[in-house]
Amino acid sequence: MKLELKNIDKSFGEKEVLRGVSFTAESGKAFGLLGRNGAGKTTAIRILMNVFPANSGEVLVDGKPVDYGKIGIGYLPEERGLYPKKVIIDQLVYFAELKGMNKKDAIKAIDYWLERLGMGEYRNKRLDTLSKGNQQKIQLITALAHNPHIIILDEPFSGLDPVNAMLLKDVVKEQIKAGKIVLFSSHQMSYIEEFCDSIAIINAGKVALHGDLHDIKRNYVRDKLVVSTTNPGQIMADFGGSCSVRDDGTLLIKLASPDGKREAMKRLVENYDIDEVKVFEPSLNDIFVEYAGEQI
Repeated sequence: MKLELKNIDKSFGEKEVLRGVSFTAESGKAFGLLGRNGAGKTTAIRILMNVFPANSGEVLVDGKPVDYGKIGIGYLPEERGLYPKKVIIDQLVYFAELKGMNKKDAIKAIDYWLERLGMGEYRNKRLDTLSKGNQQKIQLITALAHNPHIIILDEPFSGLDPVNAMLLKDVVKEQIKAGKIVLFSSHQMSYIEEFCDSIAIINAGKVALHGDLHDIKRNYVRDKLVVSTTNPGQIMADFGGSCSVRDDGTLLIKLASPDGKREAMKRLVENYDIDEVKVFEPSLNDIFVEYAGEQI
């Protein structure tokens, strides 16, 4: 299954929020939708979910307009939206029924997810008796219980301890393996980099960058080397202004051209105590800062 947002424009009054936004996500893969606060990510998600219409453009599945009666969407919002005073099972069943499930199937699916997420003992508790992290897991069940085709996760790891973050990672990997389209919106670049095959960066309502993350990284000019060494001072002295220290203590050497990689690597290995030398590839954080750092 292929999901496309195609040439989406959206304005609220005189304010243009989205301008010609297009991107594609495919089943069995995770897609990262990135941008600074106010860039238009949430508006794009709401149009995708049919919360409100675009001024122009299309949302397509396999080349045809989305049939929201047949294509299920699960959504974990950044701002959690459950009822703190209500019993957990009651409200989970309520949300599942809103997504078209009958009560019997809803209870079966919810009980599965409660156990899967280690929350079975809280089934008949009020939501406000749970920790913030456990409340987030209950919210996640509302996005998964109806077995949707498309899963949208907005800052899914916010507030989770390392153990619960690992559990959520496992669940996300299962959903990807099951052939779902998983769409991430997050400022935690390490998670996007871990899961997502493709990304789109929205800047001031326009797509500034879109494509396969591996290809995006490979397309950067490969004219820098990263060096791990026990003797950084000597290398810095010998390489002069072309060498700098990175935050993690490794050295970054800027070459005159990409063609000089092999010769520079040979020089380093033969003349210094080198633990590792490799071609520098930008992190997703580097890419994000470049394409979303200033409003275009």
